[in-house]
Amino acid sequence: MVQPYPTIEHVVNIARTKIQVTEEELAEARKRRTAIANALHIAFPGSRHYYNGSVAHGDALTPLTDVDLGIVIADPDGEYGPGKKGPAALQERAASAIRRELADTYEDLRIEFRGRKRSILIRFRDPIRPGLPDFTADVIVAIDNVSAEGLFIPRFTSWDRSAPEAHTRMIAEANKRTEAVFARTIRLLKHWNRMNGDTLCTWNIKALALDAGITGGSLITAMRTWFDYAITSLQQGETEDPALVSGKPIKLKATRTEVLGRLRDASARLEKAVELDQAGFPVLACKELADMFNDPNMLPVPAHADLLREGARFHAKPSKTFGAPTLITSTPAAAVTPVRSWGER
Repeated sequence: MVQPYPTIEHVVNIARTKIQVTEEELAEARKRRTAIANALHIAFPGSRHYYNGSVAHGDALTPLTDVDLGIVIADPDGEYGPGKKGPAALQERAASAIRRELADTYEDLRIEFRGRKRSILIRFRDPIRPGLPDFTADVIVAIDNVSAEGLFIPRFTSWDRSAPEAHTRMIAEANKRTEAVFARTIRLLKHWNRMNGDTLCTWNIKALALDAGITGGSLITAMRTWFDYAITSLQQGETEDPALVSGKPIKLKATRTEVLGRLRDASARLEKAVELDQAGFPVLACKELADMFNDPNMLPVPAHADLLREGARFHAKPSKTFGAPTLITSTPAAAVTPVRSWGER
């Protein structure tokens, strides 16, 4: 007996487990991150460190290839900051300390910071496991902004205002409030973005999500909420810092027209998937969802036989919601990725 086809909420929950970081990857990333933090504390006694990025925010994807952290350097004499000394000397000290403390463990370590906009880039040249890309770390040397909220972080030879510690707190609160639905939604959106032009940076996705009003419960609902808000927000302009510290909006990675076009296309497919699912056509709904994510390894197109069967039923039952449907059997078999039906798994 063929089992009933699952709802799109069930399908997307299975799909997100295929892209989430593994415990092995997390453990190794945290080990390397801690080693860097310890090295920085040796170089800068009395300072504090912070973690940010996907590992700290709980939304890392597999394969995991990097970590992010910063050291807030104690500056009791007020030597550094806008109009004073730039970050170069601090970056030099930090890079030397990391090289000195980690070189015995990671013999092929490479560290780059000259000419970079913000971070010290650490290339471990030692993947977490064979077959993965090299593992890297981005390290920020920062100082407290004693006259306002947030920190000063490098911008080439000068400084910018930012609030990475506040950002991590805000995301942790969102994860707790939604019982991890926020992080799972971000993971899905990051993967969608990666597979569909990569027109938004990860921080833009998260910043929009912090203001979108995502609640706990359904991942499908959370994604719909995000797409609706992202489209409305980006129509009005670039995304502002959710901590209201940085005076510069988050830059898009493509033209606004291209970004909005991809967002609207994905939102339309998601809405159609919801309508089909609610109308009792879960196979066709899953097809829309698969087309949206554009990754057959993460979310495969349903089996062609299932599409033909449900397409015929759909065609025989036109509705006001969908109008006169196109006969799904007209879809060439070559256009559909052949996979087993859910009842065969």
